[in-house]
Amino acid sequence: MKEILKNIAAIIIGLFIGGSVNMGIIMNSHLVIALPEGTKPANMDSLVANIHLFEPINFLMPFLAHALGTFVGAFLAAKIATTHQLKFALVIGVIFFYGGIQMSIQLPAPLWFDIADIGFAYIPMAYLGYRLAK
Repeated sequence: MKEILKNIAAIIIGLFIGGSVNMGIIMNSHLVIALPEGTKPANMDSLVANIHLFEPINFLMPFLAHALGTFVGAFLAAKIATTHQLKFALVIGVIFFYGGIQMSIQLPAPLWFDIADIGFAYIPMAYLGYRLAK
């Protein structure tokens, strides 16, 4: 029973901390790389209205947020889980992957960014998190 509770906690903590890392980077990314005038990172309508003004550098922080959030969440899930660490890390990656697909549908980012983000920020980072947790 204790093993099951630790495994459940691995998923919950991985999702919560990974999501917090993701949102923390997104909400503060404008402090590192300025967004186009009038763009508010916390407002989806503002992002949709101004994404045509984004330059390639403006997509760096969202990619890092997605990749690092997934990595941290998967790392923690693999560290906390008592069995099947790879599976738990990949569950985090798949959940974040699903969120990335949803975001690519809602926000009309350039195709190159969607391909890079969906292809490299989720499942590969979850696997890397697992490998480093071992």
